[in-house]
Amino acid sequence: MIFPIVKKIQNINRAKTMISNSIKFNILIFLVTILIQSNIFAQSAGINFTLGFPMNEFKENVSRTGVGGSLHFVLFDPVPVAPFTAGINIGYINYGSESRREPFSMTIPDVTVDVDRTNNITNFHLLFQLMFPTGPVRPYVEGLFGGAYIFTQTSIKSSGQQEVATSTNFDDFAWSYGGGGGFLIHLLSAPGSYERFGSLFLDFKVRYLLGTEAEYLKEGSVTIQNGKAYYEVSRSKTDLLTVHLGVVAFLSIL
Repeated sequence: MIFPIVKKIQNINRAKTMISNSIKFNILIFLVTILIQSNIFAQSAGINFTLGFPMNEFKENVSRTGVGGSLHFVLFDPVPVAPFTAGINIGYINYGSESRREPFSMTIPDVTVDVDRTNNITNFHLLFQLMFPTGPVRPYVEGLFGGAYIFTQTSIKSSGQQEVATSTNFDDFAWSYGGGGGFLIHLLSAPGSYERFGSLFLDFKVRYLLGTEAEYLKEGSVTIQNGKAYYEVSRSKTDLLTVHLGVVAFLSIL
């Protein structure tokens, strides 16, 4: 009798965790949506290539360097009298992948498909920057607060790489916050616009993001036996050190 009771308790705890994560995620999406609406008036935007290095407990479970990218938008440009700004950052990092070829089905063994599994992190952050606002080189520091959606996804593709089906195997949410710093290097400007609008800068930065505990899969966490999938779930804090290289454009939309 004790085993069904223990199982019920585990299911209840799991349901509570899912509800809690859903509430957290909905709050974060609400905040991000408000800021995205404000970003219709964005004064600068950036895009960059990202390397993600798992740290501390996360590194013990995931040894691979993540690869991805991010976008950011800010509401107003720093100026000498107010050398700060705020905006939003959205990023994606892939921290694992596996591929294999399998028969399309038990009844169609003569047709094979590609089965690809990826381990991913999508993060959303409110962004606050303090920047030296003038000159060809502009150092800055920044703070971030938001969350990360961690998920593993499996997709089936035909030989022509057309996606046939996809499914999310496992997902979770973690709060994420931290800080970083970097510098902008001037690349080019529209005539007469060097100090403010119409300028393009090279952007290099490093961030350290602290992540709360989450459950997730990694490379090798999924095994297939007798036609069934079994998951070996890892749980830890989700700290990341990220290195970014990209460009920032100062716009004139207002």
